[in-house]
Amino acid sequence: MTWLARLKRVFNIDISTCESCGGAVRVIACIEDPGVISKILSHLQAYANNQVVLPASQAPPKGLLLNSIQV
Repeated sequence: MTWLARLKRVFNIDISTCESCGGAVRVIACIEDPGVISKILSHLQAYANNQVVLPASQAPPKGLLLNSIQV
């Protein structure tokens, strides 16, 4: 039984179609290393609890982009 079939059977999750657009979805990676899984989940938990510190926002450099455009 494939993971797709197992998820559908156990959790009633259909990952073969996109929830937003209805298009086909394909698996591009499968992470099986417990250490990597733990790091990802702890990061997502910290992000969900707003513990992730985002960098300060910045304005774009002045004159760098607009001066290089020739009209």
